[in-house]
This record gives sequence, C-alpha cells and structure tokens, in this order.
Amino acid sequence: MPLLRSFRPRSIVVLRALPLGQMLCAVPALRALRTECPRASITLVGLPSGRSLCERLSHYIDDFVPFPGFPGLPEQPTHPPQFARFVLEMRSWRFDLAVQMHGDGHVSNRVARLLGARRIAGFRRSDETPDEAGTGSPNAWLDYDDRGHEIRRLLRLTRFLGCDECDETLEFAILACDLAELRDSGLARGLEPGRYVCVHPGAGAAHWPAAHLAAVADALHEAYGLPIIVAGSPSEREACAELRARMRAPAVDAAGQLSAGAQAALLDDARLLVAGDSELSQLASALQVPSVTVFTASDPTRWAALETELHRCVLPDDGNGPQTVLAHAHELMARRNARKNSSGTRRAHRATHRARAGAP
Repeated sequence: MPLLRSFRPRSIVVLRALPLGQMLCAVPALRALRTECPRASITLVGLPSGRSLCERLSHYIDDFVPFPGFPGLPEQPTHPPQFARFVLEMRSWRFDLAVQMHGDGHVSNRVARLLGARRIAGFRRSDETPDEAGTGSPNAWLDYDDRGHEIRRLLRLTRFLGCDECDETLEFAILACDLAELRDSGLARGLEPGRYVCVHPGAGAAHWPAAHLAAVADALHEAYGLPIIVAGSPSEREACAELRARMRAPAVDAAGQLSAGAQAALLDDARLLVAGDSELSQLASALQVPSVTVFTASDPTRWAALETELHRCVLPDDGNGPQTVLAHAHELMARRNARKNSSGTRRAHRATHRARAGAP
C-alpha cells in the first residue's frame, strides 16, 4: 500500500536545495503532495534564493528553511557550524515525514535522515543496499531512473507515495513587489505588453555562440520592429555584454539589474523569448510566454518544456543554426492571436496566486 494511504502525516519536510529553474520542475510534485495532504504543514528546505519561490507557492508550502550546504552537494559552499545548527533546528520540528526530492539520493539521503522525521521517503540509487538507503519498514524508497523528464520523474515519486494529482503545468506567481521593482527600475519604460522580444545567451560557459543569437535578434528586430531586451542574471553580465556588442539592433540591457521576480515580470509581457537553456526558459514555460530554447549542454529530454506548441527546443548538434532558430521564432510570432487569447487566463491565474500569497 502506498505510504500516504496508510499514514497521514501532519507535518512534512521536502528536501530540494536546487536553483530556481530546477525548483520550478518540482512545482507539480508539490501540488500533488498538497492535494493529497491538504491539512498537513509542508516545509521546504531549499537554497536561500528559493525563499522567493516559496512566497509564490504559499498555497502549497507553509514554511521555508534555507539549506546551509553539505559535502558532496555542489550547489553551495559547506559551512559545518551552520549545518549543525540546521540539523538541531530541523529535529526540533519533529516532522512526521521527510520527502527527498534532491537527485538520486546518493548524498541527499544522508541529509534526509538527519532531519529527524518519523518516516522518510524519496529516491534511492538502484545499486544501494537497504542500509545505505536507510530503508526500513516505516520508510518508502523509489529507485531513481535518470531517464525522462524531471517533472515526470518527481510526479512518479508522488504517485508512488499515493498522490493521484498528475497536473504537469508549472507556476510562478508575479507579485505586486515584482511589478513595483520593474517599474522603479525604468527598464520597462515605453515598452508595450506583447510588443518586445527578450533574448538571453543562457547559463554557463557552453552557451550558444553570441554571434548566432545576435543574428537572430537582429533579424527579429528588422522583421517586426520590436524592441530587444537582453536579460540575464548578475553572473551572466559578461555573456550578455558580448551579445549586445555583436548586435546591430539597439537593445535594452536588463542583465543583472533585476531580482528573479522582477525579471519574470519583464518576461511575462514579452512577445517571445529566445534563449539558451537556463532558468529563464523554465520561467517562460511557467508564464506561458512563447519561447525558443537552444540546448547546448543540458539534456532537453530532461529539462525542455513539455508543451511543445508554445515552446520550441533546438539542438545545435543537429546542424541547426540561426536560420532554424529564426524559423521557429517566426512561427511563434505568427501565433500572436493564440498568445493574446491565453493572456486573460494567464493573468487570472496570476491574480489568484497574488491573492494566495497575500499580495495586493
């Protein structure tokens, strides 16, 4: 019998200390967990930057605790004294259930066991022995399969635990503070909703060549006369500067100037996003903004948007260059009516999240 059919936890802690784009892929699983356990208190342990996401998912998550790092988990530096305090705090909460959603469990299951929950559930590697995985009669472990999409992998876990919910859609609520930050920045001054294009070179050193993305941005500006916005995080300023230097078309530089929420607010009213694989492409999926994503390093079968009409995936290794990306962009630009028709639904969805998050 699935764990949640025989055991009704009053308090649940979920471990997933990963960057924003990867956190967004866990939203359907968190939704499923909340649907199955509507009265339980659900706490998320995530990277410190994940607190903002939890505020946008307050209808699924009740509390957030920043993860201080752990040896073998590369997302942030390790601070042993902070981790010791973290463990003491977590144990004082006396959780009924800890759910490990952070990878295959080879390292993260050690963290999950330290949280002190009465029962533990999550992924484990198939080559782990019961003792290594911490398996016992009260606990529930699902062998980790590294094939397939991350969203569906996490939903397999929640179904294994007894959750019936299988909605795969992502969510990212735009809050009033995001709109205020964007307005105060001046970056959106003069921009009309649906009348500009966002471009983003992508994360990491293996992003698509700047010359290729610049050619696409120039062609879109020439064809439609729309302003071009170069978006990115503070760590991506250099790549964004190189992109702007190679463009002939004028561009608004938004790289590193906005929080994730305000950047999402800017993206939310874009006509199109053309980007390398990064959290911005995941945000486009959550916001239902048409996008063309070029995958150069990460696996599209794991990270590409599941909805393929509005979101296109391009693999440059298949010989696809700027013309292929541009062809997808033109097709999506031609779908403007569909974008406009979905706008009301999107904004109603967003307003609901604002209300749930307590925003005006």
